[in-house]
Amino acid sequence: MSATLSPVIAQRRTSRSSRSDSARATGSRETVTRKTIARGRAVRADIRGADSTRKKLLEVAGRVFAEHGYYAATVRDICAQAGSNVAAVNYHFRDKLGLYTEVLQQSVRASNVRVMQDAFDQDAPAEQILRDVIRARLSGVCRGDAANQKLRILLHELSQPTPAIDRILRELMQPIYQRMLELVGELIGLPAHDETTRLCAHSIMGQIMLYALAGPLFARVWQGFKMTPQRTERIAEHIADFSMAYLNEVAAKHGRNASKRSHAKLRIGRRK
Repeated sequence: MSATLSPVIAQRRTSRSSRSDSARATGSRETVTRKTIARGRAVRADIRGADSTRKKLLEVAGRVFAEHGYYAATVRDICAQAGSNVAAVNYHFRDKLGLYTEVLQQSVRASNVRVMQDAFDQDAPAEQILRDVIRARLSGVCRGDAANQKLRILLHELSQPTPAIDRILRELMQPIYQRMLELVGELIGLPAHDETTRLCAHSIMGQIMLYALAGPLFARVWQGFKMTPQRTERIAEHIADFSMAYLNEVAAKHGRNASKRSHAKLRIGRRK
């Protein structure tokens, strides 16, 4: 009898063993899946934490660099205010100069570089492009404390240049400068790198920078002065009218009319 049942018992035992193995395999897969999900969540949390740390370091560094400049500011002070450590600066920015370069790039971008580039790219008369470029640059002035902070960083950089300035000039400022020379040269009928073209371009840029950098001082000598959007528009119109008056005079000496100059030649300097 037992001999007859042995195959049946063996089969049952094999079935139970298979179910047990299957259950263990399923449990193992579920464990692996839970661990994988947990690791994924941990990685995402680490990324969010890293992004938060990076953002906080940039925010605090902006305030510290605006107050002290690059050379007087210290990484230790920045980290203390950001609730971080020096290793975090090394991880995200490599060193103090890397952190400062990123802050400086943000400051330059805040000066409406992108909007200015878009103004240059218009298919419009040269005078209209000039007016829009002036308006675009000045529109970044009336943004309150954040804009003032970024301007102070730029002032420190202008008074005490750092190694970061070469990269900023090459990537952001030089292209805008070249476009301005081409635009003014088109308006007065002279080559972009002619001395007169440069002087005219510098005069226009100087008027813009006066309000961008010295705006807070005007509030002390001009009662009620404030860079509101309405006043900014008025100043932009004045700078454009004032500049065009002289540009037309220069153009007339070369048999040109700056106000009627086309946009054709400016296309060679467009962004690709």
